Amino acid sequence: MNNIYLDHASSMPIDSRVLNYAKQFLTNSGNPSSLYEFGQEAKNALESSRKKIAEFINAESEKSIIFTASATESNNLAIRGVANRNIKDGKTIISSAIEHISVINPMKDLQKNGWNYVTIPVDNYGIINLDILEKKLTKDTIVTSIMYANNEIGTIEPIKKISEIVHIKGKYLHVDATAAAGRLPIDVQADGIDLLTISSNDLYGPRGAAALYIKPGIKIQSIMPGGGQEKGLRSGTENVYAVVGMGEAAKIAKKELKTESKRLIKIRDKLISEITKIDNAFLTGHPTNRLPHHASFRFSHIEGESILLNMDMYGIQIATGSACSSKTLEPSHVLISIGLKHEEAHGSMVMTLGHSNKIEQVPRIIKATKETVERLRQLSPLVKKR
Repeated sequence: MNNIYLDHASSMPIDSRVLNYAKQFLTNSGNPSSLYEFGQEAKNALESSRKKIAEFINAESEKSIIFTASATESNNLAIRGVANRNIKDGKTIISSAIEHISVINPMKDLQKNGWNYVTIPVDNYGIINLDILEKKLTKDTIVTSIMYANNEIGTIEPIKKISEIVHIKGKYLHVDATAAAGRLPIDVQADGIDLLTISSNDLYGPRGAAALYIKPGIKIQSIMPGGGQEKGLRSGTENVYAVVGMGEAAKIAKKELKTESKRLIKIRDKLISEITKIDNAFLTGHPTNRLPHHASFRFSHIEGESILLNMDMYGIQIATGSACSSKTLEPSHVLISIGLKHEEAHGSMVMTLGHSNKIEQVPRIIKATKETVERLRQLSPLVKKR
């Protein structure tokens, strides 16, 4: 039985075209900081990738792109780097209530060191409350971080409107676009974005590379001093193989985005239509304003980790927003923030589509989901037995 992989928000398999392009740098021993030929070859490949990333998000130039090792590192560099560099202008930082933990935790850490951390609520679809955002912003607000789209419920945020509000009263807008890049067209100039995070692994590129866009003129401080690589903002020898792969992955994603998104929307909508027909099954996130590859649900009276394990028995890999995926005993902060009760948030299932998924797989996925839910409810002490 062939596996059906539906957890692309967690990890995307590397595209064979990307691997073929980048694998030469697995054995090239040149350091981009070295002056000899191997080193300069690596440097040129690095700069070529930087240009591809800049074109992917319509940055002003490749000089605006800093390479890191992960989206988590890019988020930390954006938040800590800008906050600490501009501390003389204020000590307030803002995020939405449903940001990725790699945004929330750096802000909480800054809060421990005297910063005023403000979280903005979202509605039951996960859309940020713009009125409250406007009220909470002040001239002391240095960094406001709002994700482009949520990785757990798929909802897309009104980034351009958010940018307009932030720049009237606050200072800088950071956007974590990890979940959106490659699925939605991103234009940092048109959307008024000051800092933006994207990840290689979420573009079908190699693990171990990510990027942070920094708008020209923004002052930022390194959070990892060392040899001064990446304009002194991210020291450490660059992972040339992963970075080169990321650039090629971004190039392919830009070229294929429209057709691939259109294809995935058909599969996504079919999954949503059929799974929400199951008794006490509910869509989470916005019904239409959501990522093209994203279908997320909750089921009453059963646990998300049990759904995951049972679906795996059918050869189908999904994700859940419940305790086992967050490595704590607490339910998903995203699901709680959109108004779900703790017991409701624990019954989460997230399906994220990719290149390998086809419309022909839908009947098998639906059958497995129905049988899993039925089996688990028969075992659940919360369901009244007839």
